[in-house]
Amino acid sequence: MSFTTSPALQVDVRGPRFAAWITTAVLVSVLVITSFAPQAAGIVLAVQTIVFLLGAAVGPRRSPYGRLFAVAVAPRLTPPTETEPAEPLRFAQGVGFVFALIGTVALLADAVTLGIVAAGFALFAALLNAAFGVCLGCRVYPLIARVRSQTT
Repeated sequence: MSFTTSPALQVDVRGPRFAAWITTAVLVSVLVITSFAPQAAGIVLAVQTIVFLLGAAVGPRRSPYGRLFAVAVAPRLTPPTETEPAEPLRFAQGVGFVFALIGTVALLADAVTLGIVAAGFALFAALLNAAFGVCLGCRVYPLIARVRSQTT
């Protein structure tokens, strides 16, 4: 992805992928828990919703999973050879927040099918990033940025 941003606004690509693996595990657990306790799944999804919100608000480095990567994982790795801009990642976290919020409200309101679908969309995006390094929100971000710049 080619964005012109300062090095301070770049992040090690391994951090968001690490976060995506954790997110994938949480969302899989939500779907499993939904099969026998939808309300409990809604609570677990609510926690992930907060993580998404923080990731969108403070960026990938200061998000809960980003901090965990920085403290527990990054010191054991070689220096990063590839970085990516933080803003598309923040946007992606915002998209994850929307799907997780819809899923949380749905599961807590006993609209289980809607909750499963919303969590499933978030899971698909997280797994795609974790396993293949494809960030869907990051792919959409430049398109939206281009449209916004043309309308202003």
